[in-house]
Amino acid sequence: MLITKSPNYKAVPLLLAIALVLFSCGKDDGPGPESEINGEIELIKTYGGSGIDEAVSVVETGDGNYMVLGTTRSSDGDITDRAGNDSDFWLLKLSKTGEIIWSKTYGGSDDENASRITKTNDGGYLLTGYTTSSDGDIYENAGFQDYWVVKVDNGGTILWEKTFGFSGSDQAFKAFQTSDGGYFVTGYFDVSASGGAGNDLQKGVLHGVGEFWGIKLNATGTIQWRRYFGGTNNDRSYDALETDDGGFLMTGTSESEDFDKTDPKGSYDYWAVRLKANGDLLWTKSFGGDEIDNSYASIKTQDGNYIMVGDSRSADQDVTAPRGNADAWLVKFDDNGSKIWQKSFGGSQFDTAHSIVQRSNGDYILSGHSRSSDGDLKTNNGVNDVWVFVIDQSGNLKFQNTIGGSSLDFASEAIETTDNKILVVGNSESDDLDIPSNKGSKDFLVIKIK
Repeated sequence: MLITKSPNYKAVPLLLAIALVLFSCGKDDGPGPESEINGEIELIKTYGGSGIDEAVSVVETGDGNYMVLGTTRSSDGDITDRAGNDSDFWLLKLSKTGEIIWSKTYGGSDDENASRITKTNDGGYLLTGYTTSSDGDIYENAGFQDYWVVKVDNGGTILWEKTFGFSGSDQAFKAFQTSDGGYFVTGYFDVSASGGAGNDLQKGVLHGVGEFWGIKLNATGTIQWRRYFGGTNNDRSYDALETDDGGFLMTGTSESEDFDKTDPKGSYDYWAVRLKANGDLLWTKSFGGDEIDNSYASIKTQDGNYIMVGDSRSADQDVTAPRGNADAWLVKFDDNGSKIWQKSFGGSQFDTAHSIVQRSNGDYILSGHSRSSDGDLKTNNGVNDVWVFVIDQSGNLKFQNTIGGSSLDFASEAIETTDNKILVVGNSESDDLDIPSNKGSKDFLVIKIK
């Protein structure tokens, strides 16, 4: 005979409570609210040899460590796989505590200069910069400096490399993977040396000295199209991103007042160039004032807009509240190029921002360097210090910190790590105060802030 028990209804609330507790502690939960970053230094380390070593870019790896890319002229110290005094790409994999996991250099017998590292969907990386070599790791060179894009796996082994250029100075500053599995490369090139070539969708248009030059590649690195934009003077794209519609935004600095530059502000302007997915031009937009305004980085914000950062010497037109000699200047604009807000940060001396990222809580992390000890800055350790600051979504300053020694210290890029800290890379000539040691002329500088 089957014997059954009556259900114990009194136990149901207790069981539900236990289940809710267990569910709330489950492994599938997302991260909690991001912790505030108070600016306390957790780690400062330098890397290099007796020559010039400059870190320019960093990403966090899938295993929670860091890839730091830069340029080296050393062949001693932490650099163990090259000889000579030319410059090469230098890629370091570092642990969370700053220990070297491995080190690799890439290049030929002439000079290579690195500009950016980005992650790819297969766990590898794109290394971007420019080369004057035609040997070693470089298959060919069209003349003087060419774009150089190197695809490596997660161990740093080269999968493929591509050069793009003509007989003049052609310098790439960023390559990144696109939503269709291909890649986009931005930088600038000397259109006068190309004779007008390099513009596949608008042939025969000859502008001037330097142009924004965007190249769309397929998944194997083969060119799909090339486009250049600018006027008769210097126009240089230092950053780019893919837009929500599959198009692209190229950003940088422009000195021109004609051709594609239709709204000049002054000597040099922040310049944004918005493209369709096939490279056709949608619009261009200038931001700035009468003086020199240089933009080095841009991001797509969580609300679907964009921010460009750099430095401004202007005190008029778009720049309404300057602080001093040159300020870190941000301008936020929408997908039509209309300005939303602008903000200046700095003191009475030269201050600049070279990178920006957005935290999931909406705040922005910026890095650059400063000579000021007043205004938004409290101290200066020497000639030039690394400068890191955080602002909220409206552009209000939340905290800032300057880090350095008595000599020259620069920040090139900062990222937020998965453990809610800031990792900053750059270069240093100091060996005192905040900087623990100097290996040579200039060293890779890595700083972790919590």
